Amino acid sequence: MPRPTGRHWAYNGFSETFVSLRAAQGREVLLHWRAVAPRRLGQHFLASPAWRERIARHVSARVGSAETIISAPEFAAHGGDLWIEIGAGHGEMTSLLARQAGRLIAIELDPKLLPRLREQAADLPNVKVIAGDILSLDFANLAGPERFRVYGNLPYYITSPIVHRLLEHADQLEAAFLVVQLEVAARMAARPGSRDYGYFSAFTQFYSRPEILMRIPPGAFQPPPKVSSALVALHLPGERPQLGIKEEAGFLKFLKICFAQKRKTLRNNLRPLMPLDRASALLRECGIAPSARAEEIGLAQFARMFASVGRM
Repeated sequence: MPRPTGRHWAYNGFSETFVSLRAAQGREVLLHWRAVAPRRLGQHFLASPAWRERIARHVSARVGSAETIISAPEFAAHGGDLWIEIGAGHGEMTSLLARQAGRLIAIELDPKLLPRLREQAADLPNVKVIAGDILSLDFANLAGPERFRVYGNLPYYITSPIVHRLLEHADQLEAAFLVVQLEVAARMAARPGSRDYGYFSAFTQFYSRPEILMRIPPGAFQPPPKVSSALVALHLPGERPQLGIKEEAGFLKFLKICFAQKRKTLRNNLRPLMPLDRASALLRECGIAPSARAEEIGLAQFARMFASVGRM
């Protein structure tokens, strides 16, 4: 079979190589997506070669030392780096990630997609396909002692559990590049005082530094979702090392209580932990206004509050 040819287009000031699939190939792939795409799993596959290319270049630029975005043919390997791909689907991104990785573990839950994925990975000696659920797989067994990076086009309905699962392994995780709903990406990156800032923002930023790399339109996917998506990078570490919190599980439970009811003041949200007079004293000690809400408070102030609670 002849190799696909490339077309050179200009897009938003960057040069991009758009892979032009033969019409027969395109029809075959599209029919396969329509045949096996299970909406019950919330899967939206990256059907556009152009958008896959753009994602690959953004990931490569953040992983490498280059200051400018490079093209997919330069998506060069970085020694023995281990990558884990979450929800590999039909292998839409697997071959591009394989060029980036010393070793790539491609994980897919849906048994209907595995034959196609294994077919795509057959010629990639550094790729291992694993059938399983990312929420139940043991990262210690997958990665061993190695540090690893993650790429995933995440099912929208379980984005938050997957991010929590990944960041539980923050000591081994170097970075994660995730395709998620644009709204979810905004929540990850939101700063204190903004409309989107909440517990998920604080949790994500405790462990990582979120960066929204680009928006992705619904038309890039098959089937197309009803909302826009985004590629978000989670660079590690986040604020965790500077805060020096010894009891992290307790701190995260404390954060959840603080954000429990968004419309209530922080003072009222603290009632499950202490009487209102003690909550007022705690806020006063930490220099926080009695009318403040949790979405106005940064992680450093939450850390001071948590330390003060332990002394009260």
